[in-house]
Amino acid sequence: MFETEKKSKLGFGVIGCGWVARDYAIPAIIESESARLVALCDLDYKNYQAISPGDENIFRTTDVEDFLAAANLDAVYIATPNDSHRFLTEKCAAAGKHVLCEKPMATNYADAFQMTEVCELFGVQYATAFDQRFQARHLKLKELIDADAFGVITTVKIHYACWLPADWCADNWRIDKKVAGGGAFIDLAPHGIDLSQFLLGEPIVEFVCFTQNRVHDYAVDDGAVGIGKFAGGALLSMNVAYNCPDEFPRRTLEIIGTEAMATAMNTMGQTAGGSLFLTDKTGARNEIQITEADDVSPFRRQIEVFSECLLGEKTFPFSPEQDLATMRIVASAAEKYE
Repeated sequence: MFETEKKSKLGFGVIGCGWVARDYAIPAIIESESARLVALCDLDYKNYQAISPGDENIFRTTDVEDFLAAANLDAVYIATPNDSHRFLTEKCAAAGKHVLCEKPMATNYADAFQMTEVCELFGVQYATAFDQRFQARHLKLKELIDADAFGVITTVKIHYACWLPADWCADNWRIDKKVAGGGAFIDLAPHGIDLSQFLLGEPIVEFVCFTQNRVHDYAVDDGAVGIGKFAGGALLSMNVAYNCPDEFPRRTLEIIGTEAMATAMNTMGQTAGGSLFLTDKTGARNEIQITEADDVSPFRRQIEVFSECLLGEKTFPFSPEQDLATMRIVASAAEKYE
């Protein structure tokens, strides 16, 4: 373990330098006020060579053992394909490194459970990188819900989709069931399941899904609809897809209550921005404004909260048990519709 009183910034490394890491996670670490980038690792050296964070002292390697031995490395962001998450989490934990891992946790629940167990065994913190929890408009929605602005919430509706053909990239592992664990459902549904439980402050106690192979010619699902019920009785309706053209509206979130309804557009994604509207019982519709200072990258806010918790010897506000509950929902629903 590192001595927190001697550190002003957490030393972060990234394993897996694909587009998620390159475009979002690494910039978030670099821009963070509480973290600094110290190491990069990828099996293909071309991936980390393509990243230019501006510091030539950043250690870069294709070897995981060498990566974990890098100087000043305290925590690791895992952004590799899903089937490697357990192996890498175990390696990081055994080396005493805290873990922030991309969703889904793993390709199955058993691996996800072992990931949390090994982190507890070695005394390191584990968290899943559900960045949507940190989107400014989602945080504002949480405030409004906690203040009872919606009255009795009856329904949460989510449409989270994209266009992902088989030739999307040279190595499209997201459509390889062995590597990804499934298709659109296991990739996209965890965001909506986690976010909706966070917003309502309640667990989902029942969940079913239906998947489709409707448009793309690959073995995994290219679309799915999930229906859930929260502990308090509200319902979840969620559509996720790889078969929705990017030109269509494809990222919407609605919260419907007896006193008000919220509509969020383009907030479910990797970036800041989007819009949040509140409609009251008179039919008046107003946009909820977010200050420029608050409207920062959800990846950056997540990195900063995670880092500040570790530097302050505090527990990350989202527990591994919450992440496991989401993984259990995803895994059990997926198994029924294979």
